[in-house]
This record gives sequence, structure tokens and C-alpha cells, in this order.
Amino acid sequence: MEKKMDVRLLSQMALLTALMLVMAFTPLGYIPLPFMNATTMHIPVIIGACLLGPKMGGILGGLFGLTSVLQATMTPKLTSFVFTPFYSFSPEFHGSWMSLIVAILPRVLIGVVAGLLFQWLSQLVRNETVSLAVAGFVGSMVNTIGVMGLIYLLFGEQYAAAGGTSPELLLGIIMGVVGMNGVPEAVIAAILTAAVCKALLTVTRRSVSQA
Repeated sequence: MEKKMDVRLLSQMALLTALMLVMAFTPLGYIPLPFMNATTMHIPVIIGACLLGPKMGGILGGLFGLTSVLQATMTPKLTSFVFTPFYSFSPEFHGSWMSLIVAILPRVLIGVVAGLLFQWLSQLVRNETVSLAVAGFVGSMVNTIGVMGLIYLLFGEQYAAAGGTSPELLLGIIMGVVGMNGVPEAVIAAILTAAVCKALLTVTRRSVSQA
């Protein structure tokens, strides 16, 4: 039984990894916008965290972070320097080792937080769909708040100048991005996480009971 569970875990991890790699190098994962890329890469990270636990979720989040570094390096936008140390728009707008923190740390936390939250809520809430939806919503917000917060803390002046914005107004703009973009993205993540994970968990439990 343990061998079957290990094989199932590895196969699910491999499937999610392959899905993320396909998404990473197509518009499915990184949606080109004039100023920076929008992303849906956090959704398979959250799904993996709920299905496989926070450790596997953290690994998938790390993969998300690495692909964002590659994307920012290979197809840079004006503000890509905040995600990669290998790109400089000009001497004024340049990446550094801190770019790796922005690109990777919040993405690892998506999986860890979503996985831990789902496990915790599963002990408190009888409705599994609700637990999955909350984990999806919070995991998505971890991504948005984490990335935008670190950009503000580590690259605030450069980021504001690149966008033609006064540094004094940057915090308000970032809060607007979190509210107007982050919340709708989190709602979509909540719906997809609940729907996909509920279906996969049902199939997995059925196959285990029949084994």
C-alpha cells in the first residue's frame, strides 16, 4: 500500500511539474502585458499543495519562481529587472541578487501556506470544498501580496521610476494592484482549486478503497 501511495505521489508530482513547464513557456502560464506579465502559474502550485502537502507545494512553488526568472531573462519587459539579476534595462534600472528573492520566495510560500492551511482547515471544517476554496484564495493572495510587497521594499524607487510614478505614490498603486487584480485572481484560484482538487481527491480515495 505504501509503495502504491509513493508511486501515486510521484506520478501526480511529475504530472503537475510537466503541466507547469508547459504553462511556463506558453501564454497559458505567463500572459504578456505591456508593463509586466500576468500569471496563472500559482494555480497548479496551490492544487499540488492541497493534494500532496506543503512540502511538495513548496517545491512546485520553487519551480514557479525559477520559471519566472527564466521568463524575465529571456523575454524581458520594462520592469523585468525585479525578477532577474541577469537583465538591466539601463544603469538606472537593473536587477540584483535581491531579484531572486522577489521571484522565488513568495512562490515557495504559496505552496507552503496553501498546503498547511488546507491541512489545518480539514481538521476544523467538515466541508472539504470550503477548505480547498479558502486555501486557493489565500495561496493566490500570498503570491500577489508577497511579490508586490517585496518589489516595494527592495526595488521601490527603481520600480516607480520605471513606471513613471512618484515613489510617494507607489504604495497606493501597489495596494490598488492587490485589490483590483489580486482579489479577482484569488477568487478564480479558489474556484479552480476547489473544483479540481475535490474531483482528484474523490478519484484517489476511490482507487485506494478498491486497492
